[in-house]
Amino acid sequence: MTHNAAVHETVAALRTIRETWAELLLAIETPPADVWPPRQLAHTMRANDELLVEDRAPLVLREHPAPLNLRALDIGLDIEQQVFDLADRLAIVQHAAPGDPRRWDYRSPTSPGSRAHGVHWACVWIEGRVLDEDTTPEQQPDGTFAAAPFDVLPPHLLHEARRVARACEGRLLRLLGLDQRNIPIPDRSCPWCGGELTLHTEPEQAPTVSCSTGPACTAPVSLDAYERRVWGWGELPTLLEALVTAPKGGTAQAA
Repeated sequence: MTHNAAVHETVAALRTIRETWAELLLAIETPPADVWPPRQLAHTMRANDELLVEDRAPLVLREHPAPLNLRALDIGLDIEQQVFDLADRLAIVQHAAPGDPRRWDYRSPTSPGSRAHGVHWACVWIEGRVLDEDTTPEQQPDGTFAAAPFDVLPPHLLHEARRVARACEGRLLRLLGLDQRNIPIPDRSCPWCGGELTLHTEPEQAPTVSCSTGPACTAPVSLDAYERRVWGWGELPTLLEALVTAPKGGTAQAA
């Protein structure tokens, strides 16, 4: 694998972890969904939920008196640990002085170090090392140049970062059901025609739902390349509302 490809894949995986971490926190606080609503769509039914990753302490530093999804908690703790350990290994290239906000501080018996900032910040810090940011000497106020805050990341550490980031990304996406899948929605038919509904997910796209009936379905959404009615991200709340009011098990309602 080329250097540029390894950098691209690592950065993409780190950004996926950051962008889906709030969903993991919601999953920990939500009982696993057996049938309805699907895990991938459950958050669209929580219109009043607000969850900012930056406002939440790292999982390893928080108490969890009553997690509702122990599997999600265990996976989250493990991913967090792997990301933090990776940052520890990459910190061998840093020369930033203590107190420099760019510095990664190791944990100690009396302090969590930079782990206190959470996995979101750790991913940003690792991304900076992968992109070789701040690797040139910096001019001081007196005109002299100080050593660069970081060395260029050597190839073996870049590939270690790629391995860990890709593995953590895959586990997180599988837990949340956001890897590539086409899942029939059981016991729920299209409220407009009674057709079979299928949930489609991909790692880099928002979930969609399609109806098997085709153009004859009267749902007020567009057709995809397969001539299926498809609810995109913006239309999913309308579909979910219709499914809540429609009889369960396949009896369609009037358009």
